[in-house]
Amino acid sequence: LRCLRMSRSFRPAGHNDGGNILTFKLLDHKDIPTHEVISGDELEAVLKMYGIGKEQLPKIRDDDPVIKEIDAKVGDVVRITRKSQTAEEALFYRLVIESIA
Repeated sequence: LRCLRMSRSFRPAGHNDGGNILTFKLLDHKDIPTHEVISGDELEAVLKMYGIGKEQLPKIRDDDPVIKEIDAKVGDVVRITRKSQTAEEALFYRLVIESIA
């Protein structure tokens, strides 16, 4: 991934600088976990399970490249599904917040 950041010929999907460039989707990379915006019903269940309010969830900024790719908006909650050696997969939740300019 480091070499992609240094190269000007690669841009994340959705990037448009007017040129013909090769694009890629971050979520297609094997090391990027699945990110999904969850429904209101699932959010209620998660908050109840952990006994917390929405604002108590860990945060992720709206300028995060994967958040942009999945078109999540400020106030959405994203479920991140990571591979785990002990539990096969682990679920994490993040509240999308506005980035600080």
